[in-house]
Amino acid sequence: METTKTQPDTMMNAEPQKEHQWLQKLVGEWTYETEAMMGSDQPPEKATGAERVRSLGGLWVLAEGQGEMPGGGNATTMMTIGYDPQKQRYVGTWVGSMMTYLWLYDGELDSSEKLLTLNSDGPAMSAEGKMAKYKDVIEFKNNDHRVMTSHVLGDDGQWHHFMTVSYRRKQ
Repeated sequence: METTKTQPDTMMNAEPQKEHQWLQKLVGEWTYETEAMMGSDQPPEKATGAERVRSLGGLWVLAEGQGEMPGGGNATTMMTIGYDPQKQRYVGTWVGSMMTYLWLYDGELDSSEKLLTLNSDGPAMSAEGKMAKYKDVIEFKNNDHRVMTSHVLGDDGQWHHFMTVSYRRKQ
């Protein structure tokens, strides 16, 4: 009697590929400083914190952050990022202790392999009950310094930068 498999062997015995190896640069202990635009007529708010990024089987990175929120209060965040060879896309999630929304990431690495752009849909900051498109761009300046910029697609069809987070590896 012949049996059929519901999943290819690679689903259960995945080996890290070059895309997974790129994510391993994130692994480590980091401090960060956030600068967030709270409104066009207000100065940017700053906040600081720390992030611990670990690898899960060389296929995923798990980033747990603890720190201040721009505008006050403390937050814990968790981000996961991996690479899905079938989709040929980076995938992941983001959650924070300050909100109930689960952000789903879909992204790609640029040809220089320095910019990882993660796209997501989430609650609009401009109106209750409305959704908006977002993108977070992670750029490695060097092995010990990375910057993430966050953008939202406005009603005007333009991407608007609203937050920058600068991470420095703890020595």
